[in-house]
Amino acid sequence: MAPQTKKPGKQAKTTKKFIINAQQPASDKIFDTAAFEKFLQDKIKVEGRTGNLGDKIVIQQAGEGKIEIIAHNELSGRYLKYLTKKFLKKMQLRDWLRVVSTSKGVYELKFFNVVNDEADEDDD
Repeated sequence: MAPQTKKPGKQAKTTKKFIINAQQPASDKIFDTAAFEKFLQDKIKVEGRTGNLGDKIVIQQAGEGKIEIIAHNELSGRYLKYLTKKFLKKMQLRDWLRVVSTSKGVYELKFFNVVNDEADEDDD
């Protein structure tokens, strides 16, 4: 019997949902979620081109400080993390904020833990 080959054409649609949670910095008024949403719409590449989102990727705000990305094609969470870091660098917030994955498909912006060494310096 001849080997069977896969027929090109219909592939199962994959729908992925990502959430970027920036409530903590947004409540402190140092992170602009509207500007971040616009940045993502401008920078996400679909089929090798920016500004080509169409119906394949939907970006919307979900509550205060949360952005929801629904992708009807292949989109990796690492790519969203990369774009988030790029936005933080552009806004000069990369020194104070970091991107942490709290669960699958959920990324959160957290402040770095800063420890004051002033108590140690006063003992001199």
